Amino acid sequence: MSAQDLPLELRRALSTVARVPRLLVASDYDGTIAPIVSDPAKAFPHRESVSALRALAGLTGTTAAVISGRALRDLAALSRLPVEVQLIGSHGSEFDVGFVHAIDNDAKQLLQEVQTSLSQIAADNPGASVETKPASVALHVRNASPEIGIRALKQVKQGPACWVGVQVTEGKSVIELAVIQTDKGVALDTVRHQEGASAAVFFGDDVTDENAFRMLSGPDVGIKVGEGASLAKFRVDNTECVSWALAFLLEERRTWLAGASAPRIERLTMLASPRSVALLTPDATVTWFCHPEPDSAAVFAHLLGGPEAGHFTIAPERPGLPLSQRYNDGTMTVETRWASLQVVDYLPHDVAPTRTDLTRVITGDAKAVVTFAPRPEFGQVPVTIECEPTGLRVLGTNDPMVLRSPGVEWEILTDGTHNSARAVVDPSHGPIVLEMRCGTQDLAPAMSSEPERRRDAEDYWSKWAAKLELPPLKPDLMKRSALTLRGLVHSPSGSILAAATTSLPEDIGGVRNWDYRYCWLRDASLTAQALVSLGSLHEAEEFLGWVHRVLETLPGPERLHPLYTLYGETLPPEASIDQLPGYAGSRPVRVGNAANMQVQLDVFGPIVDLIASLAHGREHKGITDPADALPDADWELVHAMVSAVRRRWQEPDHGIWEIRGNPRHHVYSKVMGWLTIDRAITLGQKFDRQVDPAWVVLRDAIADEVKTKGWNEEVQSYTAAYDGTDLDAATLHIGLSGLIDPSDPRFAATVVATEAELRSGSTVYRYHHDDGLPGGEGGFHLCAAWLVEAYLLIGKRSDAEALFAQLVDVAGPTGLLSEEYDPVAERSLGNHPQAYSHLGLLRCAQLLGKPVEALV
Repeated sequence: MSAQDLPLELRRALSTVARVPRLLVASDYDGTIAPIVSDPAKAFPHRESVSALRALAGLTGTTAAVISGRALRDLAALSRLPVEVQLIGSHGSEFDVGFVHAIDNDAKQLLQEVQTSLSQIAADNPGASVETKPASVALHVRNASPEIGIRALKQVKQGPACWVGVQVTEGKSVIELAVIQTDKGVALDTVRHQEGASAAVFFGDDVTDENAFRMLSGPDVGIKVGEGASLAKFRVDNTECVSWALAFLLEERRTWLAGASAPRIERLTMLASPRSVALLTPDATVTWFCHPEPDSAAVFAHLLGGPEAGHFTIAPERPGLPLSQRYNDGTMTVETRWASLQVVDYLPHDVAPTRTDLTRVITGDAKAVVTFAPRPEFGQVPVTIECEPTGLRVLGTNDPMVLRSPGVEWEILTDGTHNSARAVVDPSHGPIVLEMRCGTQDLAPAMSSEPERRRDAEDYWSKWAAKLELPPLKPDLMKRSALTLRGLVHSPSGSILAAATTSLPEDIGGVRNWDYRYCWLRDASLTAQALVSLGSLHEAEEFLGWVHRVLETLPGPERLHPLYTLYGETLPPEASIDQLPGYAGSRPVRVGNAANMQVQLDVFGPIVDLIASLAHGREHKGITDPADALPDADWELVHAMVSAVRRRWQEPDHGIWEIRGNPRHHVYSKVMGWLTIDRAITLGQKFDRQVDPAWVVLRDAIADEVKTKGWNEEVQSYTAAYDGTDLDAATLHIGLSGLIDPSDPRFAATVVATEAELRSGSTVYRYHHDDGLPGGEGGFHLCAAWLVEAYLLIGKRSDAEALFAQLVDVAGPTGLLSEEYDPVAERSLGNHPQAYSHLGLLRCAQLLGKPVEALV
C-alpha cells in the first residue's frame, strides 16, 4: 500500500489543508500512530508515523502534536517522539510545557479515594488493571474476558463515576475518572490558539477523540481510524493508513512551502509587448503572466506557487532538457529548442487595448505535450475549461479568456477545484499555433496570419533597437539591456515598471519579498534617462506626461508619493496571498507595496535630472531652439520639483531603500534635493529661462549642510544619515552627482570605506545596519554600478573594469539581470528583470567607453 491508495477525497482534503499559512497536525496515540496491543507498555508507534510527525514539526509554520489519554510521563517514554512534537497527556490535562492545572488538596484527596476504589474493582475482576495519572485514574479491561470487563466497567459507573467532582471519560475497553476538567477537544483548541494555526488536522480512533473532532470546522480535516460512528469527515482503515496519510500530508506541505522546483531567477526570460509582460522558464513554461495589466492579478503564478498556481507548459513527449533558449536578435521573441522540437513565444501587438495575448508556435519532428492550466486571480477562483472545435474556453473568471488551438484534441483534467487541459501534438505535419487571448471570447481566426503578426511584433522592437546609440562594450548585452528597459515601459499610460514580478525574494526562504510591478518616480525617471542616453526620447516624454497627470491630482508637488499604479493611482493597501507558498518557500507573497505611503524626499531629483537629459537629448537630435529643447511644460515641472524641495528638504524621510523604520536625515535624499536645485539652475541658464536667485542660495545651503553633517570622522566616510556611523552605497552620489568634487579626499575616502564595508566579490550591498526586518539580502547590481562609476571618478579604472566584468558575468543566459546577487550561493535574488540593474549596466558601459577627462 502507498499514499496513493488513500481515498481520493482524503488526499484532496490533505492537499488543500497543506496550503494554509499555519498548520496544526495532531493525533491520538493508541490505535492511531501506535497499534492496539494487549500489553499497553509495548504499544510502540509506527516508525513511519514518528518520522512524518517529526518532519512536519520541522517545517515552517507547522506544528505537530500528540494528544493522548495516557499519562504524559508514560506517553513520552513510550512514544519515542522527538522534542519537536508537542505531547499532551491525560486527555488534555497535561501539557509538555507544564502541568496546566493546579490540583488543590480537596482534588488530591478525591483522586486518592478514586484510586483506592478502582484498585479494589480491579482486584475483584481478573484481567482488569489500573493506570494512575497526575489528575486521573483509568481502569483498563482490554485483557479481561468480555463478561468480566462489562462487569468491572459497570461497577465503576455505578460507583466512583457517580461521585461529585469526578469527570468520566469512556473509551474502548477503558474508563477514566478525572478530578479536573479533561477534554481532547479543549486541548486541541488550546494548541491551535497558542500556535495561531489557520487550520488543523486530527487523527483519532476512540470515542474520546470525538471531542476533538467536534472542535473541527472550516478547512480543518478530521480522520477517523477504524469503524464506528464518528463526527470525522474522513476515515482510514488502520494505523498503517495513518502513517501513509501523514507521509502524504508531509510531502504536500513540504512541496508547497518549497515552492515546488523553483527555476533559478537569473534563468527566467521576459516576453514583452507595449502593454504587458510574461516570464518563461528555461524549459518553456509560462511561469508568470498577469491580466489585464502587468500589476493585475496573475493568470499563471507558477513562479510563486508551482504547477497548482497556474502554468502553460510545452515539452517533448520524450522527456529531455532543452538545448538552448535565446531571444531572436533585437526582439522580445524567445525560442526554446530541444533536439527535434522548437517553441517560439511572443506577445502579439495587434490586439485591442482590453486584451492581453500570448502566442506559442510549436515546430519540429517530435511530438510535444501541452498543458494549459490557467489560474486567474492567483488561483483563488475555480476554473472550468470547455472544449470547442477551434480551441478552449475558460469559464469562472471575471474576464473572458480563450485559447485558440485549431486541430488540437484536448483532454480536460480536474483536481476537484480547477480544470486543466492536456494535449499531445505532432508538429511534423506543420506548425502548431496556440493563441491565448485574455479579455475576449473570440475564437475566430485573426485578421492576419501568424507569421505576419510575429513580424509586426518583432519589427516594433528591432526597428527601435536599430536606432539606438549603444556603447561599444558588450554591444549584444547592451542591446538586450536596452530592450529590457523598453519592455518595462507601459505604453498605454506612459509609466514604467520597476520590475516585471512581485515577491521574488531578497533572501531565499525569507520575508523580504516585495511587489515591484508599479511605477516608482525614481526608478522610472532613471530608466527613461537611460533610454534618452541611448538616443530614444519618446519614453521620457511620455513618462513626464504621466507625471503631469499625477500632479494634477495633488494639492502640491511636495505631496508626491514615491510610487503609483501604472495608471497613476494610489496603491491599495499591501496584502498577502496566503494561498501561494512563494518562490522556493519565500513567504509572504505580497500584492501592493506599503512604501506607497512613505516619505521619500529624493524623488524630485531624478525627475529634474531626466528633464535636463531630455533637453540635451533634443539638442543632440538637432533641436536648437531653446523653447523646443526645454518646452514650457517641462520647465513648469522643474519649478514644481524645486518648490517641493524648498518646502521639505529639511525633513527626515525613509530614504531610497524605503526602510520600514523611523525616518532619518538620509544623506542621499539631501543630495537629491541639492541635485534638483542644481540641475534647475543649469537648465535655466542654458535654455534662457528665468532663474530665481533664491535657488542659488538654497543650493548652497543644502550643500553646506550635507558636507558638514553627512561626514563622520570616526568612520572616515560620508554616512547613510546624519545621526549614525552606518554606511550606505547610495551615499556615493555625493560625488557622482557633483555635490562635492570627485577629487575631494573625502569622496575618495567614502569610496574606500564603501568598498571595504559593503563590497563582496562581484556585488555591493546597500547597507549592513539593522533595518528592523528579519533575514538578510543580496548585494544590489545598481550599487555595484555606482561603485564602478565612483572608481572611475577617483582614477581606479582597473578596479572599475574588473567590477564591470564581474557584473556582466552574473547576467543570465539570455542577458537578464534581477535586482540582487548572492555572492556566496552565486545566484540571483529579487524581482526580475529589474530596471535598476539594467540601467546601471548600461551606465557602466557608457562610462567605460569614454576618456577619463570626459567623466568629470
